[in-house]
Amino acid sequence: MQIYQRTLQRPVECTGIGLHSGKRVNMCLRPAAPDTGVMFKRTDLPGAPLVPADVHHVVDTSLCTTVGEGEATVSTIEHLLSALAGVGVDNVLVELDAGEVPIMDGSAAPFVFLIKNAGLTVQSRLRQFYKVKREVTIEDNGRRISVAPSERPRVDFTIEFDHPLIRRQRIALDFDEGTFEREISRARTFGFLSDLRRLRENNLALGGSLENAVVVDDYRVLNDDGLRFPDEFVRHKVLDFIGDLALVGRPVLGTFSCHKSGHALNNRLFRKFLEDPQAWQLVTPGVEAEAAAAAREAEAVLDQVATA
Repeated sequence: MQIYQRTLQRPVECTGIGLHSGKRVNMCLRPAAPDTGVMFKRTDLPGAPLVPADVHHVVDTSLCTTVGEGEATVSTIEHLLSALAGVGVDNVLVELDAGEVPIMDGSAAPFVFLIKNAGLTVQSRLRQFYKVKREVTIEDNGRRISVAPSERPRVDFTIEFDHPLIRRQRIALDFDEGTFEREISRARTFGFLSDLRRLRENNLALGGSLENAVVVDDYRVLNDDGLRFPDEFVRHKVLDFIGDLALVGRPVLGTFSCHKSGHALNNRLFRKFLEDPQAWQLVTPGVEAEAAAAAREAEAVLDQVATA
């Protein structure tokens, strides 16, 4: 378990387009001090305002997750946040010259690549975790999401679509080192051709294409390269979920069970969880590990004295 906070070794930049705006976006990830968390900076706005990546700053969840502070907003943040959380980056400043994170290829893999190019550095501050103490649940119109106590992060996610290529898909994963990059990071966002037409008529998904999304018509996947996983659809939902979960601000030691959940329901659960002080406890595994190591060292010294 990663017990110390981490940030980037050096800044790293990329350029892409916004999924909904269709506009060019320049983004730079910069190292940040311990306990900063993830902070967005709108360099295109007067004063370059900062927007915290925080569950209480979520202002819209209709088609993606959007955070805001005053007049400044940043949308489609979930894939980047998922990559940062999946690789284990606690503190970073994200500079953007637009109000949307670039969509890249529709997955988190390009962001993982960027983070690895920047390199990671271990900071002197220990991580704190939310340890789940009792179950918290949200249900709404056949959708359900809950978190329950467990000793390690775990996600059990089920989706259901009335489409012959999807139907019901389920995946359950324990998130150990490497799980995110191996099992989740490459899963792309997906959409239906009929919905894409409707969205564009409303000036949305203007940057969407077969280059950055899996698109299906009534019977087949339209992308020439097909699917990256047989169950890529549910894996991408887990990717989105991890990005939304990052807005809690600390890793969560618990099991999340999700049935047909999305950005809105995710956010409702996280807020309910944080607002219930009986549902969680802040723990610092590093302190416990250091105490255990000190106890072992003291015991070894006593054994040496006893046998002298």
